[in-house]
Formats: sequence, C-alpha cells, structure tokens
Amino acid sequence: MTLSLDRWIGIVAVVTGASSSMGAAIAEELVNNGLIVAALARRQEQLDELAKRLEGRKGKLVPIKTDVSKEEDILNAFRWIDDHLGSVHILINSAGTLHEGFLSDGDSECWNNTLRVNVLGLSIATREAIRNMKTNGVNGHIIHINSVAGHRVPIIQGLNLYPASKYAVTALAE
Repeated sequence: MTLSLDRWIGIVAVVTGASSSMGAAIAEELVNNGLIVAALARRQEQLDELAKRLEGRKGKLVPIKTDVSKEEDILNAFRWIDDHLGSVHILINSAGTLHEGFLSDGDSECWNNTLRVNVLGLSIATREAIRNMKTNGVNGHIIHINSVAGHRVPIIQGLNLYPASKYAVTALAE
C-alpha cells in the first residue's frame, strides 16, 4: 500500500516554528507534497530563505513573521491567513523553546517565555485554527509536536520548567 498526500494538494497547513529544525523540515515536506504552508516563526530572514529554496516545488511556502510568545502576533497571523489563504485544514504546532538553568537560581523571564511559547502559544494557535476551521466548515487536523520530556522527565540537569511545559502539551493533547 502506498500512502499519498494527493488529497491535500492546494490546501492550507499552518506550521509554527517553521524557520528551523523540525518545523522547517515539516514545512518543506508539506510543500513538496503540494500543500500551501503558512510558515510562522520569529526569524523572517530564515523564513524567506526557506521560501526561496522551496520555489518551484509542488506546493508553496508563505512566510509569516510571528512570535508565538505574543498573542497579538498569533491573532494577526491567523487574520492574514483567513484573508489571503482561506480555510486552514492542518495546524502543526512545532514551535518550542528551552532555556537551560536551575530553579534554584533561574531567570523568571526565561520561565515565562518557556510557558508563553510551549503552552500558551500552542493553545492560542490551536484556538485560532479551530475558529477558522469551524467558520469555514473544515474538519481539520491539529498536531502538537512534543518531546519525550512531556512523557517522562529526563535525567538531564538544567531543564527547569521545560519538562513541565511539555507535560502540559501532553495534557492538552489528551
């Protein structure tokens, strides 16, 4: 049996954290298979480079500068997607952050950023994708990229709030 993504050709997928790592790889694979990918990330230059590299592929990457730690950025991105691309069929929450350190001497701004990106940003993007899907009558898909740290705490020093934020992703998905 051969699996095909042909039924998804021309539909819109939103990928957060699309400027690097897993998010960029996921966005690239979706574009290669004919999807229109709204690529959300903070680093515009990296998004633009990815879009340029993917020109001429079966699908298209549309870079949208978005800091998922900021609700207004997420809201603006989804408004733009709704106005210019239409119905969202897939959301892949791939954005994530890790600030190393210890609770005993940690930086509360780093902790806040971890929670804003890994938990709140994911939740806000999910809410906005669902609103778009409901408005447009789409029975879509939402995927949360998580970490093994969201299922068991690794024996690695300095992860502080990261495992807690990833356990939250597990709880939200369940």
